[in-house]
Amino acid sequence: MENSATAEALIPLFQLGKVLNQDQAGRRITLLGSISSQPALLTMERAAFPSDPSTLSTFHSALANVANLGANDIYAWYLANLSPIASAPDLKLNLVYPCTEAHIKKYSPQTVRVVTETPEIYAKYVRPYMQRKRENGRLDWVYNITEGRKEQADIILRKTRDLGKDPEGFLLLPDMNWDRKTMASLRILGLVERHDLWSLRDLKQSDVTWLKKVQGKIMEAVERIYGVEKDLLKLYVHYQPTYYHFHIHVTSTQHEPSATQAVLKAFSLPNLIAQLESLSSPSASLADTTLTYTMGDVSELWTEVFLPLKEGKQPYQGSAVNASSE
Repeated sequence: MENSATAEALIPLFQLGKVLNQDQAGRRITLLGSISSQPALLTMERAAFPSDPSTLSTFHSALANVANLGANDIYAWYLANLSPIASAPDLKLNLVYPCTEAHIKKYSPQTVRVVTETPEIYAKYVRPYMQRKRENGRLDWVYNITEGRKEQADIILRKTRDLGKDPEGFLLLPDMNWDRKTMASLRILGLVERHDLWSLRDLKQSDVTWLKKVQGKIMEAVERIYGVEKDLLKLYVHYQPTYYHFHIHVTSTQHEPSATQAVLKAFSLPNLIAQLESLSSPSASLADTTLTYTMGDVSELWTEVFLPLKEGKQPYQGSAVNASSE
């Protein structure tokens, strides 16, 4: 390739043979083909979004073919095109409206901290924090789904004997961050109907049989509906989660790990089950264990609890909450 003009002239000459690979959740693709009867590889990757305010101020208004995929409470998600002549959507949009200060902090740049949460810290400071985050209708969007009011057409699988009240009931639906068609970036959300499970901390040894049943049914359903084999699926639970109603994330092993799947953030469901099996009695729970995990330093849990502890100060405690309440 002697100069840029010569190099640029090669791209229109590329003849596609086959798709060799697709990664980064479908944002990068490598094609095998030929140019002038010689083998050639062409990798295409979506360019970064513009960051200057003048461009971004009008960027959204130029979008074409905006199609809503679903909406629930303050959340809505869409597919759209950058060009009106595009044949397939090339953007996935998520809208939070009206958003809160907590949402703004979640999506803002922040330094990730490693913290160690003992059973004592959990009971005295973290559990009351969770309680506060469950109040004032913050989980209405979850109950809208589990109790049959919203997103019912999106439900992939529901196992219940008493809608919204079955202690063993759960359902599956597409994660709002998935475009619902790219299998390499598959993301499914499993919501349980139980209200007593706020996070993995509430899991007891007595929940093992139920969790194994849920795990098996999730994997069977995803394989049957989407054709993704069971050993190509990852099931995990976040700690700390974004919201305090127990839920399970399902992704493809082909999905390139993001920050939400990082070590010390995502806890493998099979490993959690094994840990529960090793507890001393059926009533023993993960509330009795010490957990080390990560969090952003603009999160309220960091500023209210772990930063004061680090500085030798008294954390914001809130009201005392019984660990088995709800």
